[in-house]
Amino acid sequence: MVYVLLSLILIGVWLFGLFDVLTTDESEVLHLPKFGWLLIVLLGLLPGAVLWLAVGRAKVRVPPGRPSGSASLPAGVPESAAEPPRGPEDDPAFLRDLERRLRGEE
Repeated sequence: MVYVLLSLILIGVWLFGLFDVLTTDESEVLHLPKFGWLLIVLLGLLPGAVLWLAVGRAKVRVPPGRPSGSASLPAGVPESAAEPPRGPEDDPAFLRDLERRLRGEE
């Protein structure tokens, strides 16, 4: 039973590495072309997948205060588009307008 579980874990790591190579953008691949990494992971099995995960792909660094989903923006997208939506209670202009309307100063 232990061997079956260990085998499933090893196959899972290999498949994760394989699918990660396939879905990674060409611009995020380090040291070799994407096709080279694909061959290494396909033929190298577990060591190839571990090598890919360790040195083959770029590490995404998330600046503090930014949600992890907006770490890398597509080309041409302004930085302001990466800000998460704000609620009305966080918008001072909305609160001033609301206060003015509540007082009847429209």
